[in-house]
Amino acid sequence: MIAITLPDGSVKHFDAGVTPMDVAKNISEGFARNVISASFNDKTVETATPLTEDGNLILYTWNNEEGKKAFWHSSAHILAQALEQLYPGVKLTIGPAIENGFYYDVDFGDKTISEKDLKDVEDKMIAIARGKHEFSIREASKEDALEFYKKQNNEYKVELIENLEDGTITFCDHDTFTDLCRGGHIPNTGIVKAIKLMSIAGAYWRGDENNKQLTRIYGISFPKQKDLTEYLELLEKAKQRDHRKLGKELELFTFSQKVGQGLPLWLPKGAALRERLENFLKKAQKKAGYEMVISPHIGQKELYVTSGHYAKYGADSFQPIHTPNEGEEFLLKPMNCPHHCEIYNSKPWSYKDLPKRFAEFGTVYRYEQSGELHGLTRVRGFTQDDAHIFCTPDQLDTEFKKVIDLVLYVFGSLGFENFYTQVSLRDPENPEKYIGSIENWEKAEKAIISAAEAKELDYKIEYGEAAFYGPKLDFMVKDALGRSWQLGTIQVDYNLPERFELEYKGSDNETHRPVMIHRAPFGSMERFVAILLEHTGGNFPLWLMPEQVTILSLSEKYEKYSQKVLNLLENDEIRALVDNRNETIGKKIREAEMNKIPYMLIVGEQEEKDGTVSVRKHGEGDLGTMTPEAFSKLIQQAVKEESKEFNV
Repeated sequence: MIAITLPDGSVKHFDAGVTPMDVAKNISEGFARNVISASFNDKTVETATPLTEDGNLILYTWNNEEGKKAFWHSSAHILAQALEQLYPGVKLTIGPAIENGFYYDVDFGDKTISEKDLKDVEDKMIAIARGKHEFSIREASKEDALEFYKKQNNEYKVELIENLEDGTITFCDHDTFTDLCRGGHIPNTGIVKAIKLMSIAGAYWRGDENNKQLTRIYGISFPKQKDLTEYLELLEKAKQRDHRKLGKELELFTFSQKVGQGLPLWLPKGAALRERLENFLKKAQKKAGYEMVISPHIGQKELYVTSGHYAKYGADSFQPIHTPNEGEEFLLKPMNCPHHCEIYNSKPWSYKDLPKRFAEFGTVYRYEQSGELHGLTRVRGFTQDDAHIFCTPDQLDTEFKKVIDLVLYVFGSLGFENFYTQVSLRDPENPEKYIGSIENWEKAEKAIISAAEAKELDYKIEYGEAAFYGPKLDFMVKDALGRSWQLGTIQVDYNLPERFELEYKGSDNETHRPVMIHRAPFGSMERFVAILLEHTGGNFPLWLMPEQVTILSLSEKYEKYSQKVLNLLENDEIRALVDNRNETIGKKIREAEMNKIPYMLIVGEQEEKDGTVSVRKHGEGDLGTMTPEAFSKLIQQAVKEESKEFNV
């Protein structure tokens, strides 16, 4: 007998050789019908894998991330089989699951495939899936595996196998199809009920542009047709909310090939919106004891060598700027933190002076690959709402919790209410990725977990996601379409203070190293605005809108009264404009709706006579008639309710 421990802590005993699916059926036949993958002792296994020792078993359904991963990886195998049947002689390479769906990279040789061919491939995949073919894993020797793919003249699989050790090689079989695979599949193809191939792209073998370019086919699949329909509807909504589309329509930002890829240009409305966001955070930061600093856009290469950024990010940064002085090199700054360390180093400090909280909206530069650039979410020049707190070890816990409070205030003020946190720790298997001592890493990691628990945050731990200099707490926000984004980060750092030899004099009159906290509630202004645009669909909170009110004049006769209303609103610091064009009122209203202006005030003969305005609200319609003074108070109250003060 073997003991199987389930996630709830219960222990069940079975004969050796029991499978995860057998265990699922023992729990409930209904539950077993939904189980599609499993892990045993933290290792992915098939639902039909015999278990021969005591261990911890987790059973996954479609509702689990791991279940979806197995589902989509299995679907990639079905795609590969369909391509082999439709295009004999193609060479398969790799086909992993990704965040939403899967892809397969294929060498089609002299054959071609286009978007119009995808429907035929989908139909073939559905036909294969309906066969309810079981997925099974079998071991193969390195010699046999190499021989199999050499007969197929598949140099890609041969290369993969040559880098594997004998005794670790497995194949996945289903129906008449065989593929090199590590495992992690659903029980059979019949569970896949709905498939959509999304697009075709080029991809270099193993991501190396010196290698041959392959054809990558992206797809997604679901256990129910209804799920696919809902997903495609969500994609359509996402297209309508695409920040690149909205940014152009609302005249917030643009890009220019002459300026350069990935370097956004903020238009007047976008610049004003950004300024309001900055002022909003500056006001909260001032109450929280931050001091604003400014650092240059460049620094000597040696600065980033000292910090470790050059070694870690050198390849992703713009190349050094050479001056007329021989051997003198500067870099466009990839991070603000080295500059802030030198600001701290500008004078001696006592423990009585700490904590010091330096904040800056500092623009940094990274040379992202052109294929990875995407609107404002992936750019080469971006402004971080950066701050660095230098504190004593005893102050670390309190300071970290205060930063959490600030991040939560920002999210609440901007409508991001659905989020969880991720404690990003180092990968214990790859210590070479990080700088600093294990002792310092352990102290920093414990500090973050302690603060997250004290604040009762919903968090999960992710190994290998830490910054190279320290662990961090990342805030993962779900937008209105249910998509997750990483917004806001707090990091604990014992390493940069050592590298920059930062000091303070303690109460014992000895010198000590401060602890450094890195934090950025927005992350970057560019990415934050992009995500906020897509989350709100351009309907920003009233306090943030570029234009809060448009006054629609029925004709030129009422221009004078319109201007009087405008002056009253502007005196009350309400952002308004007058539309007195010679257009129909219907067209003016439609355009104001398209521009997402929150309120429309219609002014005509009756309104001028009565000293009133007719009020319409974006997306809601007519709100009736009121005096301009009453309307102004309505707006001011709405803004006051939205933009609550930050309480320290």
